[in-house]
Amino acid sequence: MAARAAILAEAARLRGIFEAAGAVPVETPILQPAEVLLDLYGEDIRARAYVTSDTLRGEQMLRPDFTVPVVQMHMTDGAEPARYTYAGEVFRRQEEDARRANEYIQVGFEIFARAAPEQADAEVFALFCDILRPLGLRAATGDIGILMAAVAGLRTSAARKTALLRHIWRPRRFRALIDRYAGRTPVPEARASLLAAADPMAGAAPLMGLRGPDEIAARIKALHADAAAGPLSGTEVDLLDALLAVRETSDNALEHLRDIAVDLPAIVPAVDRLARRLDALAGRGLDVARLDFEASYGRTQMEYYDGFVFGFYAESRPDLPPVATGGRYDALTRQLGQGREIPAVGGVIRPGLVLDLGGAA
Repeated sequence: MAARAAILAEAARLRGIFEAAGAVPVETPILQPAEVLLDLYGEDIRARAYVTSDTLRGEQMLRPDFTVPVVQMHMTDGAEPARYTYAGEVFRRQEEDARRANEYIQVGFEIFARAAPEQADAEVFALFCDILRPLGLRAATGDIGILMAAVAGLRTSAARKTALLRHIWRPRRFRALIDRYAGRTPVPEARASLLAAADPMAGAAPLMGLRGPDEIAARIKALHADAAAGPLSGTEVDLLDALLAVRETSDNALEHLRDIAVDLPAIVPAVDRLARRLDALAGRGLDVARLDFEASYGRTQMEYYDGFVFGFYAESRPDLPPVATGGRYDALTRQLGQGREIPAVGGVIRPGLVLDLGGAA
C-alpha cells in the first residue's frame, strides 16, 4: 500500500483536475450527525459505520462518505448550477474482510444542475474515464432508475411497491419479496397464525417494547391488507427477471431493454433517458459499443443512487475494491432539501488504489 504522504499528494493532484473542470473545493466535518444517516439508510448503516456519542450532540458517526454532507451543504446555501470537489478520509467498518481498509482517502467531484441531466452524467463519467485511462480499468455502468420504474409500474398495491423500492439495494430481500408477492413461497408460519387469529392481542404478554397498541394494530391491519392483495402475475415477474438479467455492451443492452419495454411500458421514460445518456457519452468520444452495462449494477453498495451508476475495476486485481464509483442521486437532494430539490450526479476516486495500480503521484 502506498505511503500516506504519497496518497495525499495524489489526492491533491486529482482534486486539482476537478478544480480545472470548474469545481469549487469544499470541506465537510469528519463527525456527522447519526440521525440524518439513520433516517436515510435505517439501522443497516450501523454495520458499516463507526458510531460515537456525547451529551451535547448525541449520536455521531465518523464520516462514511462525502455525498450526504455535500448535499446538505449545497441545499442549505449553494448556488445553481454548481460543481464541487473534496478530498479527505472516510471510515468504514470491515467485519468480514480484514484486508479491506477501514480508513481511506476519497477525492470527489459533484455536479448540481437542473438542465440536461444526461449531459451531466456524461461529463462526470467521461472525466473519470480520462483520469483513470492509464490504469487500464474495466468500466461498469448501470441504471437503478430503470428497475425503480419497473417496480413502480407493477400491478400491485402501493404498500408492496413501497416495500420493493425500499429493498432494491438488498437483492436477496428483494427477491424474497417478489417470490412471496407472486405466491411462489408460503407466508411465514408466524404471520399466517397472526392473520388467522380472531383477536391477535388476546392473551398477549404485557407490552415491553417501544411500539404501542395503536402501532401494533396498524401493523396487523397492513398485514391483512397485504394478504388480501392478489399475487403478482407470472408475466410481470418474468419481465422483471429479464430486465435484471440484462448484461451486455451498452448499445445491445439498450435494444434489449427496448424489447422488454414493449411489454413493460412503465420503463419507457427511463430507457429513453439511457438512450440520451449514451448519445451524450458518444458525443464526448466514448465508444458505447464497448461500454459494459448491467441492469443490476450498483444494487449492493450504492443505495442512495436512483439513476445512472458506474464503477471502475482492476480486472487483474479482483482482491481490490473499485478504484472509483459514482452515479446520480436526485432523490437524495429531495430528502435533504427541506422542500427543495435539484438533479445531482457525482463520483469518488480512491487515490491510494490509483497509486497501488501504478498511477502517477
